[in-house]
Amino acid sequence: MRGRSDEARKNKLVIALVVGAIFLGFLYVYRDSIFGSQSGGAGALEYGSKSLRILGWGRDDDADETSSEFSEKEGENGVVPRSFPVCDDRHSELIPCLDRHLIYQLRLKLDLSLMEHYERHCPPQERRYNCLIPPPPGYKVPIKWPRSRDEVWKANIPHTHLASEKSDQNWMVVKGEKIVFPGGGTHFHYGAQKYIAAMANMLNFSNDVINNEGRLRTVLDVGCGVASFGGYLLTSDVIAMSLAPNDVHQNQIQFALERGIPAYLGVLGTKRLPYPSRSFELAHCSRCRIDWLQRDGILLLELDRVLRPGGYFAYSSPEAYAQDEDNLKIWREMSALVERMCWKIAAKRDQTVIWVKPLNNDCYMQRPPGTQPPLCRSDDDPDAVWGVPMEACITPYSDHDHKFGGSELAPWPARLTSPPPRLADFGYSNDMFETDTELWRQRVESYWNLLSPRIQSDTIRNVMDMKANLGSFAAALKDKDVWVMNVVPEDGPNTLKLIYDRGLIGAIHSWCEAFSTYPRTYDLLHAWTVFSDIERKGCSPEDLLLEIDRILRPTGFLIIRDKQSVVDLVKKYLPALHWESVATADSSAEDGDEVVFIVQKKLWLSSRRSHDEE
Repeated sequence: MRGRSDEARKNKLVIALVVGAIFLGFLYVYRDSIFGSQSGGAGALEYGSKSLRILGWGRDDDADETSSEFSEKEGENGVVPRSFPVCDDRHSELIPCLDRHLIYQLRLKLDLSLMEHYERHCPPQERRYNCLIPPPPGYKVPIKWPRSRDEVWKANIPHTHLASEKSDQNWMVVKGEKIVFPGGGTHFHYGAQKYIAAMANMLNFSNDVINNEGRLRTVLDVGCGVASFGGYLLTSDVIAMSLAPNDVHQNQIQFALERGIPAYLGVLGTKRLPYPSRSFELAHCSRCRIDWLQRDGILLLELDRVLRPGGYFAYSSPEAYAQDEDNLKIWREMSALVERMCWKIAAKRDQTVIWVKPLNNDCYMQRPPGTQPPLCRSDDDPDAVWGVPMEACITPYSDHDHKFGGSELAPWPARLTSPPPRLADFGYSNDMFETDTELWRQRVESYWNLLSPRIQSDTIRNVMDMKANLGSFAAALKDKDVWVMNVVPEDGPNTLKLIYDRGLIGAIHSWCEAFSTYPRTYDLLHAWTVFSDIERKGCSPEDLLLEIDRILRPTGFLIIRDKQSVVDLVKKYLPALHWESVATADSSAEDGDEVVFIVQKKLWLSSRRSHDEE
């Protein structure tokens, strides 16, 4: 009996050891599933992981903070994480509101023929990530502008399929550790520079210069590829919003931004583009593969909405020159549509046709009754764009614009500091505009003095003003070799049209959601009372901090101008975000209770269990 009892005890001990080993193994696997693997992306961080919802996108107020996966310390106003977890490597290019995996997981019923799957679909709170986006293995500080227009580090965007797929069109070529951009495109294999000059020649612009002595400044390039067209326009003092979806040519916008060329992820689908009416002097499509005839021409009518009076649409595509029956049929139907829209052919040569939009309403008024497309309703606001569906109608000019017969804009660069004609729409006076311009000139000068120990003349290229108001922050940077994405809140005064009237570019956005850009695409973000604004909306400042970290390039800067309590909060999160304080400036009399706080994002590389800082 004693022998059997001893044997039973031994069996129980063995069973306990086995169970314990299994339990420890389960904990090890579970931890890897949370923090991910740096080799091959195994063990990805999953959407909606409860243990990662304590802070960040969609905070769960009922969660038990003491059970958080974060290592935490006590802050003055509560629990603050010592570190955020690192997303799995497979999420190094995550765009939360343009994530096709999310669409599949949520089983959204979208019409693929209308490109709805390329429009913004943001994750619900329980499915939002709460981790730091890691750079890809071997990531390097980007090459500086202007060299970056022509070459980038392959390790930063390790995607070379476009180089082989578009090898006959000179989009890009892999050369050792770099990807180089010869300047070619689908319809300009021999370089964007010659193509742009030819376009200026077609329009009889002086000296074949596309800016038409400063009268052509803002351009919308639809289906832009890697944005070589926009990159070469910059040499003529013309700035393009290069637009493309996150489609089968993945990473084209990422390449554009890595090159230091203005670009935005978007699509002509069912929603209006995030730009106000009468924003661009030229729209361009080089074989962008858009069916302009679908849905009664609704996509072409969206271009019409954003074009200025007398604006151009340059179209390089087989329909403009091919003689086969299919292309001839499309050409006849498209010609009939634009004629009913009152567009006229300004020039047609070789593979390109350029149409021009009317200067006033005369042609619209002379159309026979019942002509399609109709004029938009009188109560339609052509500048309302955030989540607003497109409509198949023509946006007529106001009585004032019809009478003047043009945009009234000064040529560039004078228009940057000239009071915009639409200033009166907001009840703003010329004196208010000039005061705002001077105020931000002084503020930007102060910012650069604070940044001077950390930057050289070429340190900063891609800049975002997260709350641009009248665009005076960007205007103050005119002598620096930078470009600015001016963001205007979706629920405030829609001053973005004033920004475009100044010859600048930007987009409407809500900072309660992720921005439509890739990770690591901006060198400097400027946040003027942005944190205070989202707090009033009931959105989480921790969410915004994580989004800023996603957008900022390693070694990039964030300038916060806000109340002291915001700065105090951000300071608590510096270790968790791997940011460091650069400078703090007290408020002056005209700033009220605003203070300035500048931080820099460190360059860190992820490993299986920790961050290794370089």
